[in-house]
Amino acid sequence: MAIRVSLYHRTTYAYDREVTLGPQVVRLRPAPHARTPILSYALKVDPTEHFRNWQQDPFGNFNARLVFPKPTRRFQVEVDLIADMTVINPFDFFVEPDAESFPFAYDAERKKELAPYLEQSSADDVGELFSAFVDRLPRSMDRSVDFLVEVNGRVNEAVEYLIRMEPGVQTPEQTLRLAKGSCRDSAWLLTHLLRRRGVAARFVSGYLIQLKPDVKALDGPVGTDVDFTDLHAWCEAFIPGAGWIGLDPTSGLLTGEGHIPLAATPAPASAAPITGAVDKAEVEFEFDMKVRRIHEDPRVTKPYTDDQWRAIDALARHVDRRLTDDDVRLT
Repeated sequence: MAIRVSLYHRTTYAYDREVTLGPQVVRLRPAPHARTPILSYALKVDPTEHFRNWQQDPFGNFNARLVFPKPTRRFQVEVDLIADMTVINPFDFFVEPDAESFPFAYDAERKKELAPYLEQSSADDVGELFSAFVDRLPRSMDRSVDFLVEVNGRVNEAVEYLIRMEPGVQTPEQTLRLAKGSCRDSAWLLTHLLRRRGVAARFVSGYLIQLKPDVKALDGPVGTDVDFTDLHAWCEAFIPGAGWIGLDPTSGLLTGEGHIPLAATPAPASAAPITGAVDKAEVEFEFDMKVRRIHEDPRVTKPYTDDQWRAIDALARHVDRRLTDDDVRLT
């Protein structure tokens, strides 16, 4: 069963005068490790007169590097993509025997490869609150996956979600002191906590698509009342055998088909959707995001409508008549 959706994302910078744009790096193309099937993708840029080069950064993410030869009063990026929201089981993986229980250790070669994702935070980023939070985490568990679920849940409980429009990411200590933050703040906190406990972790920016459920849940989270999409951030932890496991501290759940990663990096700065230099000027910033269903497979919770059943029945009767008229027989 799949629901096919169309996602539209527009970001616009309008300047009060003509400005010269330096090279702009756009990280709005689904990353190679995205599990949600992407059927089509298009990136439209204004000014249309520009040079575009698709690149991959050191971490394998797709980057569009844009160079603008002339000054402009507007810079706009539009993304159109179509995705199949096929249900993904977030626990569909195997773990190497040596990593089944926590704590575990990476072998020497793997630890060398994961070095950027094991880098500890500086003294300016962490403090007493962070250290106390780490001390309260379980030091051992029978299953490593249970440890990830536990830490993810604790961050979800400790940090109240808020929409924060200010640029940048709070330090882990700031997030714990305020006990609130945006998705990127919670994701960065979780990344530091996992690294402190010896688990390689990386910061992920991407799209989050949430669709209205067919029926209301009898227990647990109610879910959204409308279909919506937004830019989002979460964390991924590397477990031998399983690979990178997505953890969303904003919801306290593992990532699923609604999480489409755009960039996964050791630090938030290199995962920002758009980066680049521009002349000093006043700017008005706007963005718009929409998601709509363009195809739905019938399912138990949303079967064929009466009109669809009548159309199916009419087609079947038409086929029967054709078979009879042409004297087609089964032998």
